Amino acid sequence: MYDVIVVGLGGMGSAAAHHLADRGARVLGLERFGPAHNKGSSHGGSRIVRQSYFEDPAYVPLLLRAYELWEKLERDTGREILSLTGGVMVGPPTSKTVAGSRLSAEKWDLPHEMLDATEVRKRFPTLNPLPDEVALFEERAGFVRPEETVTAHLQLAAAKADIRFEEPMLHYESTSDGVRVITAKGTYEAGELVICPGAWAPELLADLNVPFAIERQIQFWFEPTGGVERFDQSHHPIYIWEDAAGVQVYGFPAHDGPSGGAKVAFFRKGVLCTPETIERTVHQHEIDAMAGHMEKCIPALPGRFLRAATCMYTTTPDEHFVIARHPEHERVTVACGFSGHGFKFVPVVGEILADLALTGRTEHPIALFDPRRSFA
Repeated sequence: MYDVIVVGLGGMGSAAAHHLADRGARVLGLERFGPAHNKGSSHGGSRIVRQSYFEDPAYVPLLLRAYELWEKLERDTGREILSLTGGVMVGPPTSKTVAGSRLSAEKWDLPHEMLDATEVRKRFPTLNPLPDEVALFEERAGFVRPEETVTAHLQLAAAKADIRFEEPMLHYESTSDGVRVITAKGTYEAGELVICPGAWAPELLADLNVPFAIERQIQFWFEPTGGVERFDQSHHPIYIWEDAAGVQVYGFPAHDGPSGGAKVAFFRKGVLCTPETIERTVHQHEIDAMAGHMEKCIPALPGRFLRAATCMYTTTPDEHFVIARHPEHERVTVACGFSGHGFKFVPVVGEILADLALTGRTEHPIALFDPRRSFA
């Protein structure tokens, strides 16, 4: 019998398996696909990290701890995971992206600068904001590598835990002293269960009664006009850019060599889907829409389309996470509904899940993520 079974070994689950095993728990990790796969949400080469958090200042303490754990993960594995390139949050002064970022920065006394359009263009010549747009610059922003992150956590977990791939959970049930997990290959028992289902949350956690929406999102890579040199990490920051209509895009420096291109995507412009019905083919009209939008703010970026990849957001109505002990199952802990902005929290979520599974509580502030909150 195991102490804890972790179901789902993507970003959150791989981190949970590592933290649990590192504390001496006997852990079984189950994943429906292979390691660091591209069928969910933890792939695509890069995810933004930032601390001046426009979504809600309540996230900032978790981000500060996450940064500490990102750096520790690199030290413990020797992998290149975190790159701090600096980042700009661009848009009208009253936009959510700018005003919300400034609110968090000021509330938590985070180092930042406010730049007008002229200063943005001077400091970052690749960017072309409108005269009435401004930017918050955060030196500690940057990106992490999702596949490297998952691989690193799995590497650490596998040294102490039983990790199994190509074995999805079919269902689970409570027992007198814990939980029983049934898969296509066997039945396992443990004192505790941690479920990190990603886009499979509506299926595996229907009894949470959270109205999750699964959205198909697209990541695009373009070769900038004139080459990638001006878009490398020493010249080009990460950015989130909101226009006057509220449309947000985000992007990265070119960091995979001359052939890698620069990555960009719309933030919240997805199409509803399920993991079984998601359209993996990216169509020309979608490429054209992305390129047409970017021409307005980064004219050199959509020079030549290189490739695209789809992923899935699992979104809650208020776009806040779900991290908690299951309200109906006292031995089950859940982490899901990361709503397109969760990956930067991966290592601290792993720490929180280990806390909850082993002690029933955590010192980290997670009241915002209670699945029993109102979604009206």
